[in-house]
Amino acid sequence: MSKLSTSSFFKNTPRPLLVFYVLVIYVFLQFMWWSYLLFDLNQQIFTLRNELATLKNQGFDVAENLLKEKLTQKRLMIFGEGMVFIIFLSLGILQIRKSFKRESQVGRQQKNFLMSVTHELKSPVAAVKLFLQTLAKHELERSRQQEIIRRAVDETNRLDHLIGNILMASQLENHAFAIRKEQINLSELCHHFAAGFNARFNKEILKTGIQENIWLDADQEAIKSILLNLTENACKYGADETPIELNLSADKECAVIQVKDQGSGISQEDKKRIFEKFFRAGNEETRRTKGTGLGLYIVRILTELHQGQIRVINNQPEGSIFELRLKFNQHA
Repeated sequence: MSKLSTSSFFKNTPRPLLVFYVLVIYVFLQFMWWSYLLFDLNQQIFTLRNELATLKNQGFDVAENLLKEKLTQKRLMIFGEGMVFIIFLSLGILQIRKSFKRESQVGRQQKNFLMSVTHELKSPVAAVKLFLQTLAKHELERSRQQEIIRRAVDETNRLDHLIGNILMASQLENHAFAIRKEQINLSELCHHFAAGFNARFNKEILKTGIQENIWLDADQEAIKSILLNLTENACKYGADETPIELNLSADKECAVIQVKDQGSGISQEDKKRIFEKFFRAGNEETRRTKGTGLGLYIVRILTELHQGQIRVINNQPEGSIFELRLKFNQHA
């Protein structure tokens, strides 16, 4: 097997399967080694018995003790080899079990993703179809037409955001996405984003506290994607009729973006996994909130590509704060 094909094999083979192959090879080699040791032990016993028969008239007790000592040493060596084998075999089995549990968990998450993404794709398509049929079949007042068109555009934007997240997640997972950093006015970008976000709902859902003239080397489209996913997440899990906040500040080293909601918060256990791909708390079949489990995963990867940090902390008195820290003068 060539070096290239070997590298391709290890790259394309799932980790649990690799562990299984290594364990099988180790067991096979260990049994071969044990067979050799047992054969060698039998040979030594045969040789020592012949020597004992020759020397039994010349110090029989000494020769017998020598035989027992050598046999004891050999047994201890085989016992030691056996213990090492059992230890490695146990570790291998535990690792395989852990890997398969992880694969099973990913499988369940992917199943939940397919369930949710199917619903998320069908809903806006069905809504837009209904809006268009309404416009085609009925003579409506101009204000009513505008309202229906606005709602159709909202559903189209929702569909566009969903498809964009799926494509972005695929690119990030396959390392096909490269950020393009440039000097951007982060304060101005946050102002424009908040204005556009509120315009979608015709009311001030997103309140802002933005420090002016914060400049940063960053990918503008990636930052927009981060802001959109964080605010969409806050809207889904925040309490009804309560605003969410977008704050921007800076210290000596970092630009700090915070998105705050006043929802039910996130458990300590879920905080450990909230940025994993496909992860969503609760049962997919009974969950009321929409989503695919990709938004926060995209946020984490884009943040890491900017050499930044993202974390979630508790809001007071209730809710969550997603805090993004991006260092100044960082280059990809």
